[in-house]
Amino acid sequence: MIQPTRRHLLHASAAMATTALAGRALAQGSCAVPTRDVQAAISPDAALQRLREGNARFVAGQPIQCDLRAQVRASAGGQAPFAAVLGCIDSRVPPELVFDQRLGDIFAARVAGNFVNDDILGSLEFATQLAGARLIVVLGHTECGAIKGAVDNAKLGHLTGLLAQIRPSLERLDYRGTPSSKDKALVQRVAERNVQDAVTRLNAAPVLAALVKAGQLRIVGAMHDVATGRIGWQV
Repeated sequence: MIQPTRRHLLHASAAMATTALAGRALAQGSCAVPTRDVQAAISPDAALQRLREGNARFVAGQPIQCDLRAQVRASAGGQAPFAAVLGCIDSRVPPELVFDQRLGDIFAARVAGNFVNDDILGSLEFATQLAGARLIVVLGHTECGAIKGAVDNAKLGHLTGLLAQIRPSLERLDYRGTPSSKDKALVQRVAERNVQDAVTRLNAAPVLAALVKAGQLRIVGAMHDVATGRIGWQV
């Protein structure tokens, strides 16, 4: 039988301490601002579970109460968010609130229609490759005005070009007839497909794809119901 050396014991103790630290950070009720060590110890699946539990608290009306001023002081020297969320600018879907997260927990990239362009992609490469986030969530929602505008092929200033980036999600659907935002079922289908298309593009990006392959990142889609606050996952 091979006896463990002092070095092996030290490494094992350090690993156990890191795992325990991550566990405390993930525990419900924790107000600790994430550190690099905690972030590194969180797996992509654990990060997803943390957001699932946060949304459950949000829906139940039982958010974690933290001293945000203390978190401001604790996070002043740096940040180590465990996840990044690409969401819409809709005022009813603020990522930090619907996932019941606080200062320093998540990166939030927001654009009307939660689609991916080069600027969003670059932001998410920063959030993951450089800043260490372990999860990307593309968060769509019901009753999305940008989706409705894309379905109707609306034209208005710079909004025209923005909606043109969502329109392909409509065109990829097997749909017959004249698209209209009055067709709620169609709007929902386009919103869901738009999320799927964004996830596909992110997974195909070389920097992110390498992180996914290495098991350091997971990219998932989700839909927020503005009537209930509940989030459904495309996993």
